[in-house]
Amino acid sequence: MKTMPAVLVVEDEPSIAELIAVNLRHNGFRPTWAMDSLSAQRELDASLPDLILLDWMLPGESGLSLAKRWRAHDRTKDVPIIMLTARGDEADRVAGLDAGADDYIAKPFSTKELLARVRAVLRRRLPEPKGEAIVIAGLSLDSSTHRVSFKDQALRLGPTEFKLLHYLMGHAERVHSRGQLLDKVWGDHVYIEERTVDVHVKRLREALGAAGAMVETVRGAGYRITAKPLVAIDTTDKAGAA
Repeated sequence: MKTMPAVLVVEDEPSIAELIAVNLRHNGFRPTWAMDSLSAQRELDASLPDLILLDWMLPGESGLSLAKRWRAHDRTKDVPIIMLTARGDEADRVAGLDAGADDYIAKPFSTKELLARVRAVLRRRLPEPKGEAIVIAGLSLDSSTHRVSFKDQALRLGPTEFKLLHYLMGHAERVHSRGQLLDKVWGDHVYIEERTVDVHVKRLREALGAAGAMVETVRGAGYRITAKPLVAIDTTDKAGAA
């Protein structure tokens, strides 16, 4: 029997939490409700969900703070997080994504949009198909073991960053627009903004460390991964001419 995905709903307004829980339950999910940061942490300590719907404005510790803390913890760093908030400005959306959220929904939202985003995020967290390891200038990605390394040093990437790197490495030296990356990496991006790509590229570069320079921005066009970055990828490499 197929297990229903577990969703932790962290929301301090009972009416909103109940509406979300009812719709999740009717669409094949298993929701659990936490009304503040303390109860949310207790739920996580007891059992990891498949996804967290996290309200920004909570009594006590904010959702933004929780997202940062959970992303920094080994046990919870890979649990998908969708932020729910009335703060809909671009700066707030970027702050939520930078804190580690996989997606962002501004209130008020439709239940259809909510369910579409939940399904899309869970699809992105599915394991990559098995395949051969890809190696570019010392950067290695093995989709069968879900491991990434640079010059034999293991690197830690989130699932979305892994999929993004996998696609870029599989099409090395080619320039991909934000729209193309949304289509190929995110798949169903009806509700995903192109700005999301920039946030995840930034996160990918940070995770790659010295190899981050291999992910280049091509002004007015998009992104590519290259074996010959314009910036040196470690202290032993000399920067190429621009």
